[in-house]
Amino acid sequence: MVQRVTTVAFEGIEARAVDVQVQVAPGLPAFNIVGLPDKAVSEAKERVRAALVASGLALPARRITVNLAPADLPKEGSHYDLPIALGLMAAIGAVPHDALSGFTVLGELGLDGSIAAVAGVLRARPGEVSLAHNGVLFLDELPEFEPRVLDALRQPLETAEVVIARANHRVTYPARFMLVAAMNPCRCGRANDPGFACRRGPNARCSADYQTRISGPLLDRIDLTIEVPAVTASDLILPPPTEGSREVAARVARARALAEERYAALGLVGVRTNAAAQGPVLEEIARPEANGLSLLRDAADAMRLSARGYHRVLRVARTLADLDGAEKVGRVHVAEALSYRAFVDEIRRAA
Repeated sequence: MVQRVTTVAFEGIEARAVDVQVQVAPGLPAFNIVGLPDKAVSEAKERVRAALVASGLALPARRITVNLAPADLPKEGSHYDLPIALGLMAAIGAVPHDALSGFTVLGELGLDGSIAAVAGVLRARPGEVSLAHNGVLFLDELPEFEPRVLDALRQPLETAEVVIARANHRVTYPARFMLVAAMNPCRCGRANDPGFACRRGPNARCSADYQTRISGPLLDRIDLTIEVPAVTASDLILPPPTEGSREVAARVARARALAEERYAALGLVGVRTNAAAQGPVLEEIARPEANGLSLLRDAADAMRLSARGYHRVLRVARTLADLDGAEKVGRVHVAEALSYRAFVDEIRRAA
């Protein structure tokens, strides 16, 4: 008779059901685990044997076979100890055969029969972009990162997912994050200082060499680029701005509420912000007025906007209109959205 216990195998953050099949049959004494087990799973038979002996149970002098189905799915980790042990106990009659039905079992066994905590269930760990899911990923001195690392951000910025491909399986992690990056104008950071002359060559060229370490496709995915001048001592004694963080937060909350109401009225499930609007929906809800559309057409040619850049300008313009409480996207909103991409255009010309 084959005794079955249900457990799981982990693929990224997804759990796949695994059927632990235990058979105790006549034959020479043996204890085999099959079904693509890794080293930790193969060693489970020694932990299970010791744990059962410590609990007052002895394995029968028979042939024990444990199959972890499906057989083509890699099994990793020590959390298979407990389901194997319980399956064996049911197979030898130590517990009722139907006592384990309806349960999913995970756990690592100690040699004394104790159940240890499973040390994590993710055995391909998520990286920084998945740890920043539904939050902010801040990268300081952006051009100092390796180009291949930066280009790896392109797919998650577009799809809100990270895909890790291995020889035998493919893992997908969620990665919907807000990217915030900072950088100096050049390696020494003084290219924009009045009267400063760089030894590497003209300041503009030195800045362009440094800034073009960021690929064009990655820059194309950044909606807002703002040049922040150095803060002087006189700036520090200026009075505080009339609009503080609390007022800005309230204005942003109102804009988000407007967007949420808009997409709910359209019956779009799962779309709550302008960032999540795609394709025809975006072009419909963010279509500028006539003078704004004319400006966008001219700018698209002059700034060589890609299709992705065009849609990102529309998203930003729609958000700016929401911040103003405007029903339609006007020329002023399009102009401001385009101004946030002017920095990218300057880098391309300087390069």
